[in-house]
Amino acid sequence: DRCPLIMALALSNAFTAMSREARRHERRTKNPAKPELPLFDEEEMLMKFAMPGPNAPDDFLNGAFAPKGANDSDPALKFLHGTTTLGFVFSQGIIIAVDSRASMGSYIGSQTVKKCIEITPYLLGTMAGGAADCQFWERHLGRLCRLYELRNKERITTAAASKLLHNIMYSYKGYGLSMGTMIAGWDKDIGPNLYYCDSEGTRVKGQKFSVGSGSPYAYGVLDEGYKFEMSIDEACELGRRSIYHATFRDAMSGGRVSVYHVHQDGWTKISMDDVQMLHEKYMKEAGRTTPAWNHM
Repeated sequence: DRCPLIMALALSNAFTAMSREARRHERRTKNPAKPELPLFDEEEMLMKFAMPGPNAPDDFLNGAFAPKGANDSDPALKFLHGTTTLGFVFSQGIIIAVDSRASMGSYIGSQTVKKCIEITPYLLGTMAGGAADCQFWERHLGRLCRLYELRNKERITTAAASKLLHNIMYSYKGYGLSMGTMIAGWDKDIGPNLYYCDSEGTRVKGQKFSVGSGSPYAYGVLDEGYKFEMSIDEACELGRRSIYHATFRDAMSGGRVSVYHVHQDGWTKISMDDVQMLHEKYMKEAGRTTPAWNHM
C-alpha cells in the first residue's frame, strides 16, 4: 500500500524540479546576462592614450611665444640661462675655456656640467643656452662628421662642420631652440679655425669669442691680455683667468674652469680647476686676503 504513495511523491518531486528548471530557463531567455568585459580594449586604449608631443608644433608653441602679430621671436616663457664660455685663436692653435655651472635663474642645478663637447678628435664645441639643445645637436653633429669621414675618406673641415650645425639650427628657427655655440678645430693645410653659431641663424668666423651671461666680464680680461703671439701656458692662463673673473662677477656662472688646447694633432684638455681654489690663488698672488663668506 505504501508503494503507490512513494511513487506519487517521487513523481511530484520530479515535476517540481522540472518546473523550477523551466522557470530558470525562462528567466535566462528573458534577461540574458551581459557578456563579461575584458580588462581593456586595445584599440580604444591606443586611441585615447596621450602621446608625447603635438602633431602641430606651431600650435603647441603658441603658448610658449608671443601671439601672432606681436613680436613672434619674443618668448612668453623666458628661461633665464647662465654660463660663460670663450675661445680665441693664437699662434699655436686655439684655446677653449668654459665654466661648469647649470642654472635656471637663481636656482643652481649642477656645478659639474661638461660645457665643452668633444665632437670629434679634431673638433670641439661649446654649449651656452639650453643644455639639452646643445648636447643633443652637437652630439648629432659628431655623428654627421663621422659619416662624412667614412664617405669621403678624409676628416671634415671646421667650416663645413659649423655649416652643418648652422643649417640645422636655422631650420628650427622660431621653434624654441636656445643655443649659442663655438666650433673650434684644426684643418689640414689651413690651420686653426673658430666659428660662432647660434639658434637665431648666426654663423660667424672670428679670432675670439665669449658667449653667455658672464661674457662681458670675460671679454674685459680677454681683450686686455690677448695677443696673437703667446706661449701655450700664457694662452691657457689667459683663458682660465677670464673665466674665473666672469664667475666672480656673474652669479649664474661658476663651478670649475676647464681649459682645452686645439692644435695640429687634435685637442688636449689642459686643466680643470675649482673657481674657489683659483680665487684663493689669485688673491694670494695679489697680496689680498680671501673673505670667508666668498664661495663660488
